[in-house]
Amino acid sequence: MTPMHVVLLVAGVACAFAWSASLITGDTSWVDRLWSIVPVLYVWVFAVAAHLSNVRLDTMAALVTIWGIRLTFNFARKGGYSGVEDYRWQVLRDAMAPWQFQIFNLFFIVLYQNLLLVLISLPAYNAFQYRTTPSGAIEVVLAVAFLLCTVGETLADQEQWNFQSWKRREIEAGRVPSQGFVTSGLFRLSRHPNYFFEIAQWWVLYFIGALAAHGPIQWTIVGPVLLSLLFVGSTNFTEKISKSHYPEYALYQRRVSSIIPWFARSRINEIQIVDLEQRLD
Repeated sequence: MTPMHVVLLVAGVACAFAWSASLITGDTSWVDRLWSIVPVLYVWVFAVAAHLSNVRLDTMAALVTIWGIRLTFNFARKGGYSGVEDYRWQVLRDAMAPWQFQIFNLFFIVLYQNLLLVLISLPAYNAFQYRTTPSGAIEVVLAVAFLLCTVGETLADQEQWNFQSWKRREIEAGRVPSQGFVTSGLFRLSRHPNYFFEIAQWWVLYFIGALAAHGPIQWTIVGPVLLSLLFVGSTNFTEKISKSHYPEYALYQRRVSSIIPWFARSRINEIQIVDLEQRLD
């Protein structure tokens, strides 16, 4: 079997497991639980197929392993492996007929997302195909960029964790939290800095594979492109829910960039925007 065949076989098993488990348990977060695990396996399949003798592939496997360990830890501490389902799936379940949600579960949650996890891992396939291409200084820079993105995502997740922990303590003490969502730290520059760094990591991995293939545009670009689109769609859906719970979230949206970190609008500009919208209404 070629390494690509092995990857596709593992992906098929992952799909069968996630779908069967969702039907048995009524919990549709099984792909979420696999998200930080199977891409690590896929990249290592290509590295092992090269007999762990290719510096580029070994580096890619090590980087994705670091990504997987960090993401698995963050998911676990939020209860992801103890039966806690992503709240967004329940929102969709309530908005659909049971049969509609099961179709959505099979084709989007299970099949599409597992396909995406394969696609974002396939820069390693580029590196495997062109494993005789010598590594260079640019790849060192890209590897460092990947690690910096890992640090950025870790900081963003920790800020979110700290805020949610404070919010939970306030509620448990019988107090109403003074704020419903985090706006400090990296969240002053982006409403979803963790999304930004997550997307950036897979673009970096893509360019490492593209360097091996001697061209910036490879067919494997479909992976990071689709991942970026997924996060944009997820952002829109998540923020729609946030606005329904916290009307003041709309002001935060006006002031702070959605995903790409950028300087926030000043309070004066925010007031001017609100005043203009009120006049137009």
